[in-house]
Amino acid sequence: MEKEIISRLSALAHPQRLAIFRLLMRRYPDRLPAGEIAQVLALRPSTLSAYLATLAQAGLVTQARAGTSLLYSVEMTGMRQMLGFLTTDCCRGRADLCAPFPSSEKELPMTRGKYNVLFICTGNSARSIFAEAALRAQAGDRFNVYSAGTRPYSELDPFALDVLRAKGHDLTPLRAKNVSEFQGPDAPRLDFVFTVCDRAANEDCPAWEGQPITGHWGVPDPVKATGTDAQKSLAFQQAYGALANRIRAFAALPLDTLDRISLQQAVDDIARSGSEESA
Repeated sequence: MEKEIISRLSALAHPQRLAIFRLLMRRYPDRLPAGEIAQVLALRPSTLSAYLATLAQAGLVTQARAGTSLLYSVEMTGMRQMLGFLTTDCCRGRADLCAPFPSSEKELPMTRGKYNVLFICTGNSARSIFAEAALRAQAGDRFNVYSAGTRPYSELDPFALDVLRAKGHDLTPLRAKNVSEFQGPDAPRLDFVFTVCDRAANEDCPAWEGQPITGHWGVPDPVKATGTDAQKSLAFQQAYGALANRIRAFAALPLDTLDRISLQQAVDDIARSGSEESA
């Protein structure tokens, strides 16, 4: 086992291979085509192929064929074995020496009466706004719900507002916000952070304070829809429906009875089920 761990650490001891691994972790449980990885990280295909082969050989990345494409994702077993070895062997099982790891696998993210949830996309004009409104409507008594954008527009998309009005949502608390509002010392301590667009998930942002549960629930951008107004409106309705289904599943989780590992697994399962429905 020690040789395997050394091989994995060696594979990550290169800035671009580490960047690939971090990207795949941010997009987990998505499987990414090599072309998208190369585009996001500005790597030549031949260079990327060599880096992926190294990571796969070390047991940190898996590949699966979908038609003519190869899709890549993190090999979670290998990653967990590596972290477990470092925690158990190098830190002698002492969580206090290996901070910021949680002191207990059964530690829950919530320390107050309500969970704080943040949804992030790039523009904060449609998808993250949909998620914010849907969760507030379904379980506002249990969640403080926020949304933000990495590059927010100044106004919410009018098609998105039309969908929300038709669904009976209160538009009063909705506005476009920059994610920086939730990263300062006065920001709420977040329990859950979800990215709902691939572009936002691809961005290499600082780790969140307090180690919130994170998830990627990517939904196609309805703002990019073309055609007639009816066709554009349909794209927004479909985006809302995909997010509302995930929100419904999330709100139904027995959060008070799940440990961190089970809770993270449940969040990832919701992402997988949503991807399968849209496939």
